[in-house]
Amino acid sequence: MRLLTLPISLLLVMMIATDAGFASNADVRIPFQVGEKLSYVLKWGIIPVGKSELQILDGSEESGQPAFLFRVTARSYPVIDLIYKVRDRIESYADRSMTHSLLYRKKQREGSYKKDSLTKFDWNQQKTHYYRKGKYKKTIDLLPGTFDPLAVFYAFRLFALKSKLEVEAPVTDGKKLVIGKARVIKRERVKVVAGKFDTFLIEPDLKHIGGIFRKSKDAKLQIWVTADDRRLVVKARSKVIVGHFTAELVSMEGVL
Repeated sequence: MRLLTLPISLLLVMMIATDAGFASNADVRIPFQVGEKLSYVLKWGIIPVGKSELQILDGSEESGQPAFLFRVTARSYPVIDLIYKVRDRIESYADRSMTHSLLYRKKQREGSYKKDSLTKFDWNQQKTHYYRKGKYKKTIDLLPGTFDPLAVFYAFRLFALKSKLEVEAPVTDGKKLVIGKARVIKRERVKVVAGKFDTFLIEPDLKHIGGIFRKSKDAKLQIWVTADDRRLVVKARSKVIVGHFTAELVSMEGVL
């Protein structure tokens, strides 16, 4: 059961942009830069079980064009390794104007579960090509302005938020394309390890999420982002049948 990475990984899957759409917003100011790193502590209930980092690197060399490389890692603590060892890394490449994804790669090591996948975005053909363990698996059609589950989190940060705003955007991991939806619930001040922040509370629609969320009658995912131009995720909390999982911001570097 892959539980440790729920708070960070699922918030990335479900974070989505404004209903204005990404493709028409190429000139919006980008509120982040290469060198940004956000560090989180992951908890099951009140018990710290691991850590996660979100980083922005220069992905131009591998992508063959000016690009951001977004990377998220999740790692269980040594004592938790004895029960359920997690070593996950997800990488995403997006153009520097933040209008679409270029490539999406996952390497998951969670207990006995192992998965290596790659999704290539072919914008000339308007398709993605999905690979598992280096072998081609499937091709699906793209919609304009489609992002992968990691890059969409950063694209989300380009746009202004307000209470009661309902937002949506096309997202794909290479296996299927969905229109992710979420609602800005309210403005709220929260306290985490990194300090106190003025935030917006966002609740994504979980109907496209399977696994333990589908099995949980009252499943919920809540995300708190700063109510400023940076829109940093400072806290994420998931409620599922086996309990509450939380990610809290511990430190940040290279933030504009």
